[in-house]
Amino acid sequence: MTAHSTPARTGFAATLTQKVALLFGVVFLLVGIAGFIPGLTMDMGTMSMAGNGSMAFLVGVFQVSILHNVVHLLFGVVGLLAARTATASKLYLVVGGIVYFVLFLYGLFTAGMATPANFVPLNSADNVLHFVLAVAMVVLGLVVPRVGARSAR
Repeated sequence: MTAHSTPARTGFAATLTQKVALLFGVVFLLVGIAGFIPGLTMDMGTMSMAGNGSMAFLVGVFQVSILHNVVHLLFGVVGLLAARTATASKLYLVVGGIVYFVLFLYGLFTAGMATPANFVPLNSADNVLHFVLAVAMVVLGLVVPRVGARSAR
């Protein structure tokens, strides 16, 4: 009697880890695009390239600049590219989560301050969101591959 084994799933967003990376990538893309849409972003006329002088707020809460929006767009593209393989997806989630944790720490010292160091710009709402993203991405990047491995057995 031979053991029946299911062949490894390959392809774009085939594993649960890849689907999670794809989801984060799409959300980051949507947020980056939304940052340039009047109505979703308030006070668009005050949006600057970078710096805390930008008084544009995505959904009236998250302070944004052109640089901030472009970073979201790039992070989204990386998520879409990472969704091509399980290994890249896990790396995207874990490293991306670490990047967001560093950004959270950075924001603790610069958010809302009129200093050249606050070039992204960040406010308190951004800090809370960056902390949540950091935890979610790292946990999902570490836990989801194990959940998928158990379900494949």
